[in-house]
Parts: sequence; structure tokens; C-alpha cells
Amino acid sequence: MVDAAGVVAIHAAERVAAAVASTAAAAAHHTSQVQPRLERVLEAFAAERVGAQHFASVSGYGHGDQGREVLDRVFARVLQAEAAAVRLQFVSGTHAIAAALFGVLRPGDRLLSLTGRPYDTLEEVIGIRGSGQGSLAEFGIAYAELALTAAGGVDFDGLEDALSLPTRMVLIQRSCGYSWRPSLSVAQIGLLCERVKALQPGCVVFVDNCYGELVEAQEPTAVGADLIAGSLIKNLGGTIAPTGGYVAGRPELVEQACCRLTAPGIGGEGGTSFDLNRLLFQGLFLAPQMVAEALICSELVATVFADLGYAVQPLPGALRSDVIQAVRLGDPERLKIVCRAFQAASPVGAYLDPVPAPMPGYASDLVMAGGTFIDGSTSEFSADAPLRDPYVLFAQGGTHRAHAQIALERALVALAAIGQDRTD
Repeated sequence: MVDAAGVVAIHAAERVAAAVASTAAAAAHHTSQVQPRLERVLEAFAAERVGAQHFASVSGYGHGDQGREVLDRVFARVLQAEAAAVRLQFVSGTHAIAAALFGVLRPGDRLLSLTGRPYDTLEEVIGIRGSGQGSLAEFGIAYAELALTAAGGVDFDGLEDALSLPTRMVLIQRSCGYSWRPSLSVAQIGLLCERVKALQPGCVVFVDNCYGELVEAQEPTAVGADLIAGSLIKNLGGTIAPTGGYVAGRPELVEQACCRLTAPGIGGEGGTSFDLNRLLFQGLFLAPQMVAEALICSELVATVFADLGYAVQPLPGALRSDVIQAVRLGDPERLKIVCRAFQAASPVGAYLDPVPAPMPGYASDLVMAGGTFIDGSTSEFSADAPLRDPYVLFAQGGTHRAHAQIALERALVALAAIGQDRTD
């Protein structure tokens, strides 16, 4: 005889199984995209003649690190860019983005965000929040942002007015970040690049590419973006890169970002790879498969919570331009319960109880389910959320859809235990 807890667990398993069945077509589509993405990676490896000798690196200054130099060229090909710099010295995607901003912009320049307020961790970099840390604002760089439309899209109609002043750089955030809006497709980014160049030909188009790499057939650098940046513990690290980030785009802009990372005159010529080149090469090789699995996990999260009556972004089966799945839970307790359930299903730190806490660079306390092998890795199945209304959960990553299924079953059981497994 099955007790009440057993019945709840059975119902949870049935709901997740139904979601697996209903997302089968989407899963098949994402799986079908692994081969063309992997072909691009393999072609880059072959073109740059990657060999076992490139797994080693030099010590000290890092001058003449052949593995690092070949890795840069491989990444450039995969990202459809003229040049790239892949560095373990980038501690995060925010660091890579900041290096690009400070590397290219000069006092008196104007930076314009075309996608509304940027991700929380960039607010102090720009100078919107905080002071005394050397933000762009403190270096005399003006900042403005084009508000999103009521539907959460880019205000194409307002673009001309926003660019009526001389602007050195526009910033496009591809992913939704912590906003309730659709992430931008590469096609939309291409349209923005075209419009910006028509209005101000000399303006640099810079794309925060975090969470979006290898999700679509093209990268922003293939459709007109001058510079992109991102993290290696997201998509391109394939879940095994231990740290790092990248910048890619026009060679002179990449070098300017490197000069900010190291020093003028050193730029991209410095920085050892700590004999970790193999993990970076291998992570890139694994990335197409891992990105596909992450997308399938996102489809499952969207379907399960939509079936429960929660608003989700994007909808199940919708076009995806990144690996993030947002779920509007509308209640802080629900948010914490789901994060606890996801953490309990993690391979690392399953015994921990995630509680809201301050996080460097963020405006709000965060609650995070991140029991990952690489600390902070969002290419592994994880979820996080700022503890603020409307209490939106942002889930991402996943090395295998089975992990998401297990985590979702536990979340449903936990919600049912307090009678909050449905919005009605």
C-alpha cells in the first residue's frame, strides 16, 4: 500500500514524464543541432592543426604560449569572428565585459544600452550603483539606456532619437538576465547592428553574449557585431572549463580589451594558461552537446511549471536564443522551496540549504541552487534568483536531461507538501 508521500511522489513523476513526452519534438530538434555545431568546432580544430602539444603552456609571463595562441584562433573561428582572446585570467563574464568596456571607451565617450537596464553585476561597472571603485562614470564616460517596450522588446522606433547624440559604443545584452523579457535572437541583433551602423557608422556594437553561444547557427559577430564577450563556465566551457572568459570580434577591439586585462603594451601577449589548455579545448569540443542538453532541460522546466499555471519565459517550444528559463513564482517561499529542491538534487553540496544572501555585484540578496562541480557554473544544471518581486526563478544548464527530471520531481514534491504545487 502506498502512503500519502508515495502518492505525491508518483504524481510528481507522472507530471515530469508527461512533460518529457510533450517536449519530445523540441528535444529532437535541439539534438539535431548538435552535429552542425560540432562540425563547426571540428573544422576550427582541423584548420588550426590542434595537436597534443597545444595542451601544454608556458610559465611566468606567458609569452609565446603556443597553446593559448592556437586556442584563441580556434575560438575565433567557432565564434565567426576575426579574432578572439580566451583567458583564464578573466574571473567571470562580467570581468570580460568590463575589460571590453574599459578597453574601448575613453573619457568623454558615450555608452548606450539598447536593451534597457543591464544585468545587475554591470551596474557598478557602469556607475549606476555604487561609487569610489573606478566605474565608467568616474572616468567621465556618459551612459544612457533605451528603455524596453511594454512587451519587453527593443524599442526600434526610439533608436534614432537615442542615437541622436554622438555615441562611441552601444551595448546589447543578448540574454534576458534578471529581466522578464524575451532574449534577443541573433537575427534581431543583426537588425540592430544594421540600424546602428546606418545612424552612426563609427559606433562600436558590443554584445554581451553570455548564455547564448552555440544556441543558434550564427553568433552576433557573424551578423555585424564588432565585439562580443562571455564566460567559459557557461556554454563554451562544456561544463569542464575551470574558470575564464573570452572576448571576440575585430582584432583591434580584442587587443584593447586585452590591454585592459593585462597592461598597455602587453595586451594579448601575456598570461599563462597554467597547463589547462586541454580542458579549454576539450570543453569547447563538448560544448555543442552540453548546450543542446541545457536547452532540453530548459524545455522541461518551462513545460512542468507552465502546466502548473505559472508564467514562464520563453514558452515551451518557443524559439530560444539562450539557455535560460525564467519561471515567475510570485512568492518568496515558493522560490526558496524550488531552489532547495534543486540543490538537494545536485551532485555537490546536496546537504546544503540555500538561503538568500548578499552576492558581490548584485543589488538584491540572491538565492541560488548551485551544487555544481565548477563553482558558479551555469552550464551545469542550476537555478538562481534575486529575492525581489515578482520572485522569478532563472534556471539554466544541465549536462543531461535526466538530471533536470530528477530535480523537477523533487521540486513538485516539495511544493505539494505545502499545498503550493499549483497557482490555482
